[in-house]
Amino acid sequence: MGSRRKARECALQMLFAADVVGAAREAGERPRADELVRVYWNELADPEVDEAGREFATRLVVGALARRDELDERIRSRAEHWRISRMAVVDRNILRLAVYEFLHELTPRTVAINEALEIARRFSTYEATQFINGILDAIKRDLDRERPQDDDKLDRSEEAAPEADAEEESPKDEAPADEASDPAGEASDSADGGHAKAVNRES
Repeated sequence: MGSRRKARECALQMLFAADVVGAAREAGERPRADELVRVYWNELADPEVDEAGREFATRLVVGALARRDELDERIRSRAEHWRISRMAVVDRNILRLAVYEFLHELTPRTVAINEALEIARRFSTYEATQFINGILDAIKRDLDRERPQDDDKLDRSEEAAPEADAEEESPKDEAPADEASDPAGEASDSADGGHAKAVNRES
């Protein structure tokens, strides 16, 4: 597994925790990004993530939290008949991460979609992976028309990476979204004194 894939998984864990903790707090108050990042890296982080991976994950989390309304509006525009609040917490945060990369990183959008799908296969369900793919593909087409990426500036380091990860892990059996893996582990408990356990996966 590539270092940036691990970084994206760390970012997903932090966004998952932020979502669950925010729902547990009165009036849905969002946790501070700097607090969330500090707790995660000090207590819960994968020790195999290198410094570059930490910087990338932190940038994704801080950026996605700061621009969540913008990201959700993009997702909402292509998630027909689906309210974001009714999506599984894992799925909506995979979408947010990918859309943030579409808009604010130099990652080729095709790479961002592929990475999102690999993470969805690990942490969510087969049906959810197809759902995520459809939404991201539609948003990518919109953005390719509105604001094409400059090929000369893109970071193409991940394009040559072998795509063996999908073969190493068999897809999960189809299951309701509530039965999918919890990417945050105990991240949400540590971020807010354990209150997140009382919160459902969907808000």
